[in-house]
Amino acid sequence: MNLQNLKKLFIDNGCQKIYVKELSPNDNSKNQVYLGGSFEILNILPLSEIKTEEAGDWNRERFKASINFSWIGDDGNLYPAPNSQLILYPKYPEVRFSGFLARCQNPPSELMTQRLADRLFFLSVSKQGIVLGSVVAPDSEIAQEFNRIKIDKQLGVFKIIELPQTVNNKERLLTELYRVHQLDWITSKRLDRNGNVLPCLSSNCGGYTLEAELGITPNGYSEPDYLGWEVKQFGVSNFERIGSSVITLMTPEPTDGIYKTQGTEEFLLKYGYADKTGREDRINFGGVHKTGIRHSSTNLELQLIGFDMESGKIRNSSGRIALVDTNGNEAAAWSFASMLLHWNRKHNQACYVPSLSDTTGNRKYKYGDKVILGSGTDFQFFLKQMAVGNIYYDPGIKMENVSISPKIKKRSQFRIRSQYLSNLYKESEIVTLP
Repeated sequence: MNLQNLKKLFIDNGCQKIYVKELSPNDNSKNQVYLGGSFEILNILPLSEIKTEEAGDWNRERFKASINFSWIGDDGNLYPAPNSQLILYPKYPEVRFSGFLARCQNPPSELMTQRLADRLFFLSVSKQGIVLGSVVAPDSEIAQEFNRIKIDKQLGVFKIIELPQTVNNKERLLTELYRVHQLDWITSKRLDRNGNVLPCLSSNCGGYTLEAELGITPNGYSEPDYLGWEVKQFGVSNFERIGSSVITLMTPEPTDGIYKTQGTEEFLLKYGYADKTGREDRINFGGVHKTGIRHSSTNLELQLIGFDMESGKIRNSSGRIALVDTNGNEAAAWSFASMLLHWNRKHNQACYVPSLSDTTGNRKYKYGDKVILGSGTDFQFFLKQMAVGNIYYDPGIKMENVSISPKIKKRSQFRIRSQYLSNLYKESEIVTLP
């Protein structure tokens, strides 16, 4: 096995980048493998679930994240390690890898149970969402080849080998967006799951039309949309003023609070209000809710429970974003664990595309020649922006036919003005196409 053959095994499994860490003596099955002093590594690894674990005798609160991990054997086959998990310590913060030998049919036990410096750990993600790993000894041919290569790109403690099919993904994305810009007005449309083009008639078709033009079909996975980038459209009134628009970042349903435990109807009856335009038999729940401010219509205050604004760190693994009433009851809450699961993987590389809409006659959209690119995020960046009020909760929840046959529409939204997007990323730029 040499480096070229190892790279080919990753390529054959649909991997796009390989992340390489030089292991220290402490990086072993007993002490766990250190993956970084932030949650940045979560940007590249698909997680199936994140659970909170309360502080024990050692007072080390933590999250545990399940991953679908397999070792690449010397024979080129994949050997699942079903007990693999990430341990996230929010107070440091720190991420470690554990359980990677147990119940695996062909694990690299000799290398991963000993305290040996300068082993190389190769990590990547297959097109099926499986995290693949390989480890080699410091005196191996692969290690010697790797150490002769000059690598500039890094993600935390990992050096990055870009595989051939992804080297120009950013340029390919920008070229496609320029093509879309040159199409001028595009009739509103959307794709179904099979890629068939359908008409789109609602007010939120700007995103669907762009996705249809890029060939992005709807899916239920929290994965980037296009060439490793999350593509998000946002409406503007003028292509020269792309910093003044409101962007919906994500739309997660609450994981706790009265909304979850007693149901949306009970939540609306307690905290909703009569429709302000006079529509009969209707209860609404909406308005901009910012951290630390009690909303005049809902009488609820948005709070970040378990987040320390001064240090910018999560201090409690059971922490959450909560809407709290005047009696201290949590009307609705979103656990940090659930929000963390959604945020990092989906938003690590994001492209925000401005659009104009024409609703006279057939709905049409035009896309601008300037886009906002952001890369390298961390969920704690999101919480910092929420703490200062730049990200806010702006729902559109309603119940119609309240007295006869209640019909509920749910829409929870966390939003930000485009001028603050750069605060969510390590690197951010406005790019003029092409």
